[in-house]
Amino acid sequence: MAVVAETSTPAGLPAPDRIASVQAAWRRERPDLDVAPQAVIGRLHRLAALLTEELCVVYRRHGLGEGDFDVLAALRRAGDPFERAPGELAAHTMVTTGAMTKRIDRLERAGLVTRRRATGDGRGRVVALTPAGRELIDQAFTEHMRNEHRLMSALSRDEASALEALLTAWLARVEHGGGPGDGA
Repeated sequence: MAVVAETSTPAGLPAPDRIASVQAAWRRERPDLDVAPQAVIGRLHRLAALLTEELCVVYRRHGLGEGDFDVLAALRRAGDPFERAPGELAAHTMVTTGAMTKRIDRLERAGLVTRRRATGDGRGRVVALTPAGRELIDQAFTEHMRNEHRLMSALSRDEASALEALLTAWLARVEHGGGPGDGA
């Protein structure tokens, strides 16, 4: 992640960033609207894009795309024998079964996964890591975690803990359709 020199205002606060500039423009153009949510959501959106690019650098070094990494990681997390049904993989990676089929096809052509009929259900399929797939995801995941630690090092332990708690609470509320007034 590129380090940007931070300029400060006289009060010691960071100078206005891109999101603050967007908000100021909207306040000027649409003073009838409260654009306060952009302060958080706009920054989260921008941060997510920057973090995703930083994460994808590691995936590419291992010849993987973000989706490929997700599938291999989901299989590795399954534990020995490192296999799941395609529907389970789709649920664990939050993509459609059609998108999962394309990912599995690509990984199978690369020799990183195999497909076989499920035991006891001739119609069902099981996707499993090959030894090469397990070796690759173990290497990629090790580097991935080093990269995540590097990215998180921009925050103190206390900041990271506070952010984790806030994001966990907010995500739970959004995923379950609740809000702060719903007793969540």
